[in-house]
Amino acid sequence: MLVTTFRISEAASLLGVSADTARRWVDAGRLAANRDENGHRVVDGADLAAFARAQVVAADAPGHSSARNRLRGIVTEVVKDAVMAQVEIAAGPFRVVSLLSRQAVDELGLEVGVVADAVIKSTNVVVEVPGQARGAGQ
Repeated sequence: MLVTTFRISEAASLLGVSADTARRWVDAGRLAANRDENGHRVVDGADLAAFARAQVVAADAPGHSSARNRLRGIVTEVVKDAVMAQVEIAAGPFRVVSLLSRQAVDELGLEVGVVADAVIKSTNVVVEVPGQARGAGQ
């Protein structure tokens, strides 16, 4: 079995925080870390996954929606026509684009600079592993 470990900077990137924040969590005992053979702090992949899951569960608002995929970000572009609108949200390093009615955009007050949640409910989510050849396992 391959044990995945992450350097503090990699763990921080996956958690969407700075390396300094991840180091503070390790120092405070919130995030488990060990030293590798070079003396660098590393986080076990399973420990990182458990920590990330706990962070998500703590931030999730149960009972408000059946959708479980939420990305908070800032509206970076709104394009409206007479009936429809396209809204782009930057959520960390992720770009989310939504097509919705112009009426919904107006009612929600969506405009560039507004904080908004992209709530995604889908039965078709493609999962890819970085660095692996496309088409493998299909």
